[in-house]
Amino acid sequence: MFLVTILVMNLADKRQKLENNVFQTAGIAQKYNCALRRLSYQQEQGFVSTLPLGVNQVEIQRGLTTSSTAIFVPFTTQELFQSGEALYYGVNALSNNLIMCDRKKLKNPNGLILGTPGAGKSFSAKREITNAFLITTDDIAIIDPEAEYSPLVTALGGQVIKISPASSQYINPMDINLNYSEDDDPLILKSDFILSLMELMMGKVEPDEKSIIDQCLRRVYHRFFDDPCPEKMPILQDLYEEIQKYGGDKARHVVDCMAIYVTGSLSVFNHRTNVDIQSRIVCYDIKELGKQLKKLGMLVVQDQVWGRVTVNREIHKATRLYIDEFHLLLKEEQTAAYSVEIWKRFRKWSGVPTGITQNVKDLLSSREIENIFENSDFIYMLNQAAGDRAILAKQLNISPHQLSYVTNSNAGEGLLFYGNVIIPFIDHFPKDTHLYRLLTTRPEDLAEDVDGKQ
Repeated sequence: MFLVTILVMNLADKRQKLENNVFQTAGIAQKYNCALRRLSYQQEQGFVSTLPLGVNQVEIQRGLTTSSTAIFVPFTTQELFQSGEALYYGVNALSNNLIMCDRKKLKNPNGLILGTPGAGKSFSAKREITNAFLITTDDIAIIDPEAEYSPLVTALGGQVIKISPASSQYINPMDINLNYSEDDDPLILKSDFILSLMELMMGKVEPDEKSIIDQCLRRVYHRFFDDPCPEKMPILQDLYEEIQKYGGDKARHVVDCMAIYVTGSLSVFNHRTNVDIQSRIVCYDIKELGKQLKKLGMLVVQDQVWGRVTVNREIHKATRLYIDEFHLLLKEEQTAAYSVEIWKRFRKWSGVPTGITQNVKDLLSSREIENIFENSDFIYMLNQAAGDRAILAKQLNISPHQLSYVTNSNAGEGLLFYGNVIIPFIDHFPKDTHLYRLLTTRPEDLAEDVDGKQ
């Protein structure tokens, strides 16, 4: 039982208008079987009691049970507003308050941005990238299979690396630094990556072929470690020639499979890195990689980011990784395994990975890949297809009411999962800004932009 005092204050410019307001208020209360009484000769005490001072000067009380009292408590919405390096994620759909949070304060900052085509996934990722670039000191890497991020990265003064068979920009899959692994020997992790790369080149690598590759790889790198200067960083051709020297049928088979990637038409990864991969924001544009090189390219880029994370760890700097069209990585065994490894280990290395995809089913296609979903404490969920809604409702324990926020919702509207907090959000970005034109990928907006320039 609670003893409560309920006061209704009426204000008006003129006495007659005040009388009308009081009459209307009493009529509304009467409709719900409540009777209002004027505080004759106690107006001053009533006025003071309605002010947000926490002082009650009106000793008129009514007994209410818990459930009845709860109706009068206005704080029924969850809020998320943090200080420090908190980024903007829209406004609360219920209270219209800003949603400001810092993913690095989560136990696990790994994140996913989910939504149907046109729901605003890429736009939301770019908005977070822009905020992170302006507010934090974090480094940012983007894997871009659709060439959508180049205008924004260029505007922010970053490096866009266009990887294609015809490009003159190169990244070297053999790049390594002494901090590459948390173990004493960085070659252990690098060898595992090169073997994954060889599996993509060869289709299948037999155990004895793996041993040959590993032995030759160690010889190549030990020569580099004896004099570790950038000009002597090994390339695929060094490994190719070392395996040639090994001799035997198995080594010859490995060499034959490598030939097209070393001396043939797909030799784009047989060069030393010649771009600024140390730029604070780097975009790897892999749109024009052909079908044969796409898988190889995605794996190489993931390894480049891993190298960047290990360097930043030593100087206590966070690295944010954004992977658009994330489902493309999960389709191949090697890139999927590498993605799972990133989601498991990045947190310890001050990494903040974000996967952007419309295919929730791909995230649950195997028990191993499902770890990515389970190891993500930040989920930015936009409009969902019916099948995906059912899966997400079961996986994340979303109530039917909460599910309504991702059912036929407009672009930039949905649910934000931040640890154990679930908040419906709205993010309507002003369209008459230069930044909007850098972020948008809607064909009609791009067409308007072209027309405006003409």
